[in-house]
Amino acid sequence: MQLAVIGGGPGGYAAAFLAADLGMKVALIDIEANPGGVCLYRGCIPSKALLHAARVLTESREAAHFGIQFQPPQIDINRLRTWKEEVVGKMTGGLGQLSRQRKVEYIRGRASLVDARTVSIASSPGGSGERRLSFEHAIVATGSFPAMLPGLPKSDRILDSTSALDIASVPKTLLVVGGGYIGLELGTVYAALGSEVSVVEMLDGLLPGADRDLVNPLAKHVEKIFHKIMLSTKVAEMKEVKGGLRVNFEGSNAPEGEQVYEKVLVSVGRKPNSAIPGLEKTRVEKDPKGFIKIDPQRRTAEPSLFAIGDVAGEPMLAHKATHEGRTAVEVIHGKNVVFEPRAIPAVVFTDPEVAWCGLTETQAAQENRPVKVARFPWGASGRATTLDRNDGVTKLVIDPESEQVLGVGITGVGAGELIAEGVLAVEMSALAADVELSIHPHPTLSETVMGAAEVFNGTATDIYRPLKK
Repeated sequence: MQLAVIGGGPGGYAAAFLAADLGMKVALIDIEANPGGVCLYRGCIPSKALLHAARVLTESREAAHFGIQFQPPQIDINRLRTWKEEVVGKMTGGLGQLSRQRKVEYIRGRASLVDARTVSIASSPGGSGERRLSFEHAIVATGSFPAMLPGLPKSDRILDSTSALDIASVPKTLLVVGGGYIGLELGTVYAALGSEVSVVEMLDGLLPGADRDLVNPLAKHVEKIFHKIMLSTKVAEMKEVKGGLRVNFEGSNAPEGEQVYEKVLVSVGRKPNSAIPGLEKTRVEKDPKGFIKIDPQRRTAEPSLFAIGDVAGEPMLAHKATHEGRTAVEVIHGKNVVFEPRAIPAVVFTDPEVAWCGLTETQAAQENRPVKVARFPWGASGRATTLDRNDGVTKLVIDPESEQVLGVGITGVGAGELIAEGVLAVEMSALAADVELSIHPHPTLSETVMGAAEVFNGTATDIYRPLKK
């Protein structure tokens, strides 16, 4: 076999498909019935399906503001769960068909390395036997798994990002431990379905690491839909009691006395799935966090082995894994390429959405790098006003000398779609003037990107700013 890909997620199947398109003989190994990985089975796709349902519920309530009244919705949790699974099945089934069309040998089972050129595959439940496969090169794309806090009781009432997506029931009260993107997205879903959601975050702000001006509109919104947000606070103790979990907190915003929640969702990050049997028989190295060490071509210290995606380092994003997989395959195919993006977009699919790419203000401050920032508030956007959603902002982070766009940040409805223009601007080294002079359709939210560039130059039609000298 010319190439064995271990792991069938967005990085793994993208690598396998490209390799097959380039004429290689490829095997793709994963424990699921079809390719897809965590993203399609237990992450990106099912969570976005549920977030869409949550948004429909929220919009039905918000419509009263402009004169449209709906009866309280009837929520069929079983049908919602089935619909989510149908979405997943459609996506993963399609990938299975694409795999067969490309003549990629899809092997269902759990892989372990025998040596740097051989993999052993134990059949998944329902199968039998073990198969050994020799390869010229292999790409490790085994992903990551949810991290869990130490010292928690063993209880079915404690959820992680995987079990929370099952929507086994809608608890009356839910504590979300962790104010990052996973906790806020799933908290939004459960709040829309009727849970009283509380969030505890040990740091002093939600979405740690994101620029505060992007987080602020989201923070104001979730304060309205969540029961309580406890910043600079952490869980001191948790015990299972009759009817729920008893939690004690400590920190500057800790509530007095113990609190009882029907369920607790722990969303404190993810860890690389790098404990691959037999990896120690190779020259592959790991860093202190467990990520597999790689070079810019995604090659490990073992020349025949490459690593991509979550297992190979942050950011743990599906689209980053996809492009890494393509880079690794091109290297194996003989091309002299490296993985060196200027902008990897990040999107938080809350309401409103938060998205950014390239250099952030936070990073610029940490690096003592001078930048200029131009912001366009969505209160000045005609399209945002027609949507009754002025709670947004678009900003450009700009080099003060060259006026090159170094980063873009957007908070608001559809920010995840809008950020692609920012990625292109950063990757193409666009100047603020390039963005300003690119005619954007009216009335659209995309105009806010152009508007931010106009703000930088002091020529914004919809906002008064002194003309730039």
